[in-house]
Amino acid sequence: MPELAALFDELDAEVSFEAFESAVAEKVEQLGGLADEETAARLVMHELGAQQAACIGEITAAMEEVQLAGKVMSIGELRSFDRDEEEEPGHVLNVELADESGRVRAAMWDGMARDAAEQLSVGDVLQFRGRPKDGFNGVEVDIDGAEPTTEVDFDVDPRGRQQVGELSLGRTGVQLVGEVLAVDSVRTFERSDGSEGRVANMQLGDDTGRVRCTMWDGMADAVETVSVGEVVEVSGGSVRDRDGNLELHVGEQGRIGPTDEAVTYVPDPTPIAALELGAVTDIAGGVIEATPKRTFDRDDGSEGQVRNIRLKDASGDIRVALWGEHADAAIELADYVVAVDVEVRDGWQEDLEASAGWRSSLTVRDPPAQADAPTESATLSGFGEPDEPADDAAATGPGSFTGTVVQVGSPVILDDGTATQQVETDATVRLGEQLTVHGEVVDGRLHAEQIERV
Repeated sequence: MPELAALFDELDAEVSFEAFESAVAEKVEQLGGLADEETAARLVMHELGAQQAACIGEITAAMEEVQLAGKVMSIGELRSFDRDEEEEPGHVLNVELADESGRVRAAMWDGMARDAAEQLSVGDVLQFRGRPKDGFNGVEVDIDGAEPTTEVDFDVDPRGRQQVGELSLGRTGVQLVGEVLAVDSVRTFERSDGSEGRVANMQLGDDTGRVRCTMWDGMADAVETVSVGEVVEVSGGSVRDRDGNLELHVGEQGRIGPTDEAVTYVPDPTPIAALELGAVTDIAGGVIEATPKRTFDRDDGSEGQVRNIRLKDASGDIRVALWGEHADAAIELADYVVAVDVEVRDGWQEDLEASAGWRSSLTVRDPPAQADAPTESATLSGFGEPDEPADDAAATGPGSFTGTVVQVGSPVILDDGTATQQVETDATVRLGEQLTVHGEVVDGRLHAEQIERV
């Protein structure tokens, strides 16, 4: 049988031999003589090894206990609750603790919670001991003991804002500045206690990505004060998971308001020709077809609505089904539309189609900017590389071309389904228009003298 000292040498834990020896003796006593010293020692080794986390980012719900330090990033409100068969109410205070490796939500209870509500400040560093568990927003820690310390600090800014690309599951107290990409209407629902709740969704984006924001109750009403294209600041949010996607949830303690900061979301759509069945992705293009909205009866007897549009980019075109509230979106022919989180499905006649459902958002935006003096080999601002010009436009001399406008600016790009033609014109044209252009071809470019709208 290995000696206790030899087993201690195998232990990867920051405890003294005396503490290990005492824990083994206690374990032997707990087991009532059913285990010898080696068995008890290995049980203690497993327990001690399971609780070790070198930093907050390594905490898992499987750990029995953690002893770490973290900077206070946010402090919630002290809340009271009734305990069964006890006169005195209980109290809980949630704080967010962080180091350079990550963040964790932590709960303090009763007297500790009351003391912390009075004495603790954002930016303080705590040495804490607690028990990890699975919480609503990911791993949480129930704190058994904590005390402020000035012996350690962490390079994390408790008052700093995050960008969309920095969000991670479980983060609380999130402060985010972004461009409003889409806003849904406020919906009401009945809670389990019979009270009425309100919820609304919107999409925010910055140069690192975009995120769906779910706003509850009073914050849902505040969503009605913002507009697509506006830059706003949202604070007091928490990051949750929904169907494998991160969402920012903001309740009554949150805030939303306009800001003068310059933030722009730059879409990164998938080329239509590259779409694959079953993918959930973003697409963008000019509207070349738009049907009226129609209603239908669902299997459960409720009424639904849908509208179809067709988007075109330089690589191809696709039908997009707009379901529910999306069917009411103010989208017209020749608009440039960015459709976020659409699902690619089987369509008519074995063609693919895109479906814009509850998690999708649609935004009418300006077409991607184009350089002042593009060359013939330059990328056509969101419509890919140009095809070879049509044979009848390759030489210098009189020429004409009929096609759909897939790029505005200088030059205008027409596409007839098999080739594209660059057109020099001062006329105002819109995405999705079908034109016949007559003029003089010079070095492959058609200089418009007459334009006919088909």
